[in-house]
Amino acid sequence: MRHFVLLALGLLCAVPAWACEHPRQMEGFKTCADVEKAFQEGLLVHYGPDPETEMAGYLAAFHKAFPQIQTNYMRLQTGSLYARLSAERQGKVYTPDTLMLTEVGYALDFQKRGGYQLYVSPEASAYKANQQSSPPGYFTWYSVIIAGIAYNPTVLTADQAPKSYKELVNPLWDGAVNTKLSNSGLQHLAWYALRQRYGADFWQQFASLHPRGFDSYVQQYDRMVNGQDKVVATAQYSGYLIAKAKGAPVAFVIPEEGMMAIPGLLGIVDHAPHPEAAKLFLDWYLGVPGQTVMSAGIKNYSARTDVPPPPGGVPITEFKLIVPDDWDDFLKTNTQFVREWDKIIGMR
Repeated sequence: MRHFVLLALGLLCAVPAWACEHPRQMEGFKTCADVEKAFQEGLLVHYGPDPETEMAGYLAAFHKAFPQIQTNYMRLQTGSLYARLSAERQGKVYTPDTLMLTEVGYALDFQKRGGYQLYVSPEASAYKANQQSSPPGYFTWYSVIIAGIAYNPTVLTADQAPKSYKELVNPLWDGAVNTKLSNSGLQHLAWYALRQRYGADFWQQFASLHPRGFDSYVQQYDRMVNGQDKVVATAQYSGYLIAKAKGAPVAFVIPEEGMMAIPGLLGIVDHAPHPEAAKLFLDWYLGVPGQTVMSAGIKNYSARTDVPPPPGGVPITEFKLIVPDDWDDFLKTNTQFVREWDKIIGMR
């Protein structure tokens, strides 16, 4: 039985009870934060995995909207970020106000450990039931991260490029294909979904091509643009849009099987030093103003239906999205995935 689904993002919106009876209308969004107290707090500390330039960009946009609040951030890849956060909390050190993660397993673990502050944003009604924690108010999808296949059109013609994930298993790509490390939720999803579809042997055949793994899509695309690799497997669409906007020689393939899709998750951290600033930031970011800044800067898709696609991107409804329909089953395979994937990319 396959434990993934081609998702059309067509589920009904959830309408949870808001954190306050009368949310305050701000410019483009509503909030239950005590705005004046948020100004007195004067600072927001944000932890997230987004590239530093993009993270600095949306925090600057928030500061521009609310100049009374300074911003600071910690950027690490999701696995490393969660390890640091966990170590801090074990030592009773409470630094961040808000937290972004790009792996559902970490978010569920953090929720189980009581790491999130329960706060149901007035903007939550714009998000579907499957795009929020259960119960709502711990974390919400702040973006939809999708991936396919990319190649350098000055090295390969469109006819030569793979049209599907299955075509990645080809001697032409021996020593010339890169992918992500085992700390990537997108890579875990690709391993999981394609293993279900093509069997366990698929990835063993892929391993014979000596793929290289990298932490960041920036490294993946740089190697392809520089001609060190011919193909990027599990290539983030946002990375493609950013590289294309800079005039880099990049081309993107929407695989016949569909596009891998995972959420970015945003919540307020329990014991947040600046709780009202955290609420204001979360409401702004989940609202149309923040989601528009996110989509334009990070080039990921918003989970809201009233926010346009990232510049240069097509509407997300035009993609077949591969998303687990059983997150518990998906997460149970993480240990096996890490063990196997590290071997595939030569980390063990």
